[in-house]
Amino acid sequence: MLDSLRKIWNTVELRKKIIYTFLMLLLYRLVGVIPAPGIDPSRLTGQMDLPLLQLVNMMTGNAFSQMTIMAMGITPYINASIIMQLLCIAIPALERLQQDETGAGREKISRITRYVTVGLAALQAIGLAAGLSYIKSGWFNYVLVGVSMAGGAALAMWIGERITDKGIGNGISLLIFVGIVSNLFNGIISGFTSASAAGTTSGWVNMLVIFVVAILMTVVVTFVELAERRIPLQIAKQTKGRRVYGGQNTRMTLKVVSVGVMPLIFAYSFLSFPSTIIQMVNPNPEVGSFAYWWNVNMGNGAPLYVFIAALLIIGFTYFYSSISFDPKQQAEQLRMQGATIPGQRGKNIAGYLQNVVNRLNLFAALYLAILSAVPSLLTRSLNASVPFAASSILIAVSVALETVRTIQGEMSIRGIDMDVEKGGFM
Repeated sequence: MLDSLRKIWNTVELRKKIIYTFLMLLLYRLVGVIPAPGIDPSRLTGQMDLPLLQLVNMMTGNAFSQMTIMAMGITPYINASIIMQLLCIAIPALERLQQDETGAGREKISRITRYVTVGLAALQAIGLAAGLSYIKSGWFNYVLVGVSMAGGAALAMWIGERITDKGIGNGISLLIFVGIVSNLFNGIISGFTSASAAGTTSGWVNMLVIFVVAILMTVVVTFVELAERRIPLQIAKQTKGRRVYGGQNTRMTLKVVSVGVMPLIFAYSFLSFPSTIIQMVNPNPEVGSFAYWWNVNMGNGAPLYVFIAALLIIGFTYFYSSISFDPKQQAEQLRMQGATIPGQRGKNIAGYLQNVVNRLNLFAALYLAILSAVPSLLTRSLNASVPFAASSILIAVSVALETVRTIQGEMSIRGIDMDVEKGGFM
């Protein structure tokens, strides 16, 4: 690894990109400590009891709990991207823009996504800050909060796009990665502080168990993220003029877990919405009321919550896979390329691909459901705060692997080998 790091640093262009990426991430974190105007600091509790707010706070690196101008972070852009992706399936005009081969249509969709991001950021900022009673009295303060936090989200989106264009890796993913790592670091420091203050052996044992579980989850997630399903392909010979093309064997590669972290985000958001509404409307419910029952049985770590979350994750896994991979369209592309799967012909190719994807989805759904339950069960069994979630580990590992692949690609273009056998990263 040290040899690989030396090769990377000695490559001038790659070194400039890494430094540029680091400086832009540093700018993102520095801007994230500027308080948002219109917020009353005395009302900030720093406690994110609502599941939906915990998710936002995790992705912004505690910027939301501090109500800075970066409180919304990059989450409005993610929401806008998901909305536009779904609309491209539902609205034919947007679908045609997305499939435009010239690139002008996709650029127009990207422009619309940016506008939707700013609008969502303003609405979410005002709604969440007002619901938590963090905004000072007066309509002008509501405007200040909406404008400043929407501007912060637009700046975060701009930083992410600049990193993608001039830096290393996907800028939006790296911003989320930095927020998650910052939140994880703060959680570890808080855990050590609590264990030291308590002065008991159980506190240190809990920290050790949490640390070991985090390492094991990281190893498992890394192993699964690198797993692939390889389908052999045969490309038929084609004669064009005096030249013969094709006649070779290749393969189609499918990720074992292609849906990533989206089913977890969908499931958590779905379950967080009722809890958020209940706690905003009735923060102190009476015993025997529906709100009290919901808080007891659907709280984070409760058996019923874990079970329903697992079912939702399984359902959203199949749903997201169905909109992101179309076996019929893939089979048609293979036919146009003159490629076939050995033992499969014609319409059988689409059916074969569908069966393969169904099996992969079954594994992905069970894997994500079990992985999501581990931190919740750990919190309940140890009666201690766990500074990570399954979604945070999934995102952090996937972004780290993606960045490493990008660096390997940059080095490969320049003819520098970074294989495992020669001291590379992977």
